[in-house]
Amino acid sequence: MIPGWPPNPGRPRPKSRPPGDPLGQQGLPEWLQERLFARRLVLLSGYLDDAAATRAVAELLTLDAAGDEPIDLSLNCPDSTLEAAVMLMDTLELLRAPVHALCLGEVGGPAVGVLATARSRAATRNARFRLALPRIEVAGTPEQLAERSQRQQQLLERFQSALARATGQPVAVIARDLAAGRVLDAAEALRYGLIDGVSPAAR
Repeated sequence: MIPGWPPNPGRPRPKSRPPGDPLGQQGLPEWLQERLFARRLVLLSGYLDDAAATRAVAELLTLDAAGDEPIDLSLNCPDSTLEAAVMLMDTLELLRAPVHALCLGEVGGPAVGVLATARSRAATRNARFRLALPRIEVAGTPEQLAERSQRQQQLLERFQSALARATGQPVAVIARDLAAGRVLDAAEALRYGLIDGVSPAAR
């Protein structure tokens, strides 16, 4: 059995989610998001940008403040900005409550780091993982591009080191696989050290 999955309805229930738009971060009805939040479940689906990461951070911090029971994080993020992923990774390392992540579909690009930083990491049998370098925005003045490139390089080095610690792979292997855009299925991700197990519900 994968620890913390499925969510336990008996866990402490925060009064409400952080305020947001009517459909919230995933385009879900407010009543459904309230139920997920009450079960200490944070859902991340689609492209992970700064706005989505900020909302997820607010939910995680609120749940962490409500108690130290595990938080479940459901991931289906084919890609992400590097900044958004690092923001979430830093948050996960600060939380007192353990976070149990489950990949339900595809996790790719920098979003892989969010999965890797969770306390426990599981995936369904048909999940896919795409190791890839982040896309870099090329618009702006030469000075802006130089500053952005330097910032991206610093974040990338932190990202690679975090993946290496989480998986047990050497940083050089992580860098090589990110540059090559390596794709892993659930079994390969388990051997790579990216996840701890495959969800029994998917077998």
